[in-house]
Amino acid sequence: MSYMCDICGKKPLRGNKVVRRGKPKKQGGIGLKTTGISRVFRKPNLRRIQIVEANGNIKRARVCMACLRAGKVQKSIKKPRPAAVEKAV
Repeated sequence: MSYMCDICGKKPLRGNKVVRRGKPKKQGGIGLKTTGISRVFRKPNLRRIQIVEANGNIKRARVCMACLRAGKVQKSIKKPRPAAVEKAV
């Protein structure tokens, strides 16, 4: 599966969103009634970044934000751009 975190393996999830109305029985009502069921598709928050591997190599990978915030990966440091060369006029 391509849309998956390379570190933790988090991938898209599918499920149902259930809409109910009414008052629950434990609150004195006659119970909740289901008025609608629709499919939901939740995708992980992935970023395609350059990371530093354990052996020091730099690799481009898809990483979820949970792994980035937890510090499971180390982002590679971008090299500074050379200063603009002044042209003599």
